[in-house]
Amino acid sequence: MPDEPLVLGIETSCDETGIGIVRGHTLLADALASSVDQHARFGGVVPEVASRAHLEAMVPTMQRALDDAGVTLADIDAIAVTAGPGLAGALLVGVAAAKGYALAAEKPIYGVNHLAAHVAVDTLEHGPLPEPAIALLVSGGHSSLLLVDDLTAGVTPLGATIDDAAGEAFDKVARLLGMGFPGGPVIDRTARDGDGAAIAFPRGLTAPKDLAGHRFDFSFSGLKTAVARWVEARERSGEPVPVADVAASFQDAVCDVLTAKALDACRAHGVDTLIIGGGVAANSRLRVLAEERAAKVGVRVRVPRPKLCTDNGAMVAALGSHLVAAGVAPSRLDLPADSALPLTTVTV
Repeated sequence: MPDEPLVLGIETSCDETGIGIVRGHTLLADALASSVDQHARFGGVVPEVASRAHLEAMVPTMQRALDDAGVTLADIDAIAVTAGPGLAGALLVGVAAAKGYALAAEKPIYGVNHLAAHVAVDTLEHGPLPEPAIALLVSGGHSSLLLVDDLTAGVTPLGATIDDAAGEAFDKVARLLGMGFPGGPVIDRTARDGDGAAIAFPRGLTAPKDLAGHRFDFSFSGLKTAVARWVEARERSGEPVPVADVAASFQDAVCDVLTAKALDACRAHGVDTLIIGGGVAANSRLRVLAEERAAKVGVRVRVPRPKLCTDNGAMVAALGSHLVAAGVAPSRLDLPADSALPLTTVTV
């Protein structure tokens, strides 16, 4: 095995079939097949459709990644696969494929945590992780704040979503405004033509009474409802809905809460590095606001490029490479897929 391990990663937790190949912290291939268009007419991800799409995409996506990297399966030192959390059926496709490839090629296998992989992918952009660090993970299913002391051993959850995650709120508000699915990218684009201060939407769990018990937790359900009621009131009165202003004001409310709580966590734990990952980390307003606020308090922000923020195989390979380099023992070949895998479990 070379000094830097050559690791292949398989990601199938939701609607993206991702195969990534890394050597150390260097990304060699990041092949992706998305089934998002198949879900758009339903307004959200349909688990059975996603599972079937993974089955159809696995082999060609695997071959494309190997070709892009200029390697064969025999050259790979280890295979990492998302074992959870995620959609049960989708996870099973990826885990079963990883077992098959690992068994056929006689390679060690690592079943890894999808959320920890969103932290690890930053190493492909900015090098080794500073430890400790605070990680803000924001996606369709999760909005979490983590203290990362040693990614190979686990992370310490500081806060999480108690109802709608940020990504879910983006999707629901986009549907409300007739923008389609997925909501994150289209709201981001539309908000550029709007005024983020036009409408005073609520900031969930930021009142003093909420901070006492939910200092680092998130809630976007109330915000989603407030947007719906505001739009309904305009429609009842016969007034036009200023879609760009609604999108911008909603987006500002989400990003305000995310960045404020993340930087509060940095202060509370004496940490000067904030890592932002997950699909919502691709949001342009979140990236700008985090940089602006962090600079004022001496915190460095690390955010991967947008393509690496959404679900992909590269992030799984990056975490696998981190585990192999640290000498962590591989998983058993009968490793399970766990749709509710806790954040404290990095490998299964």
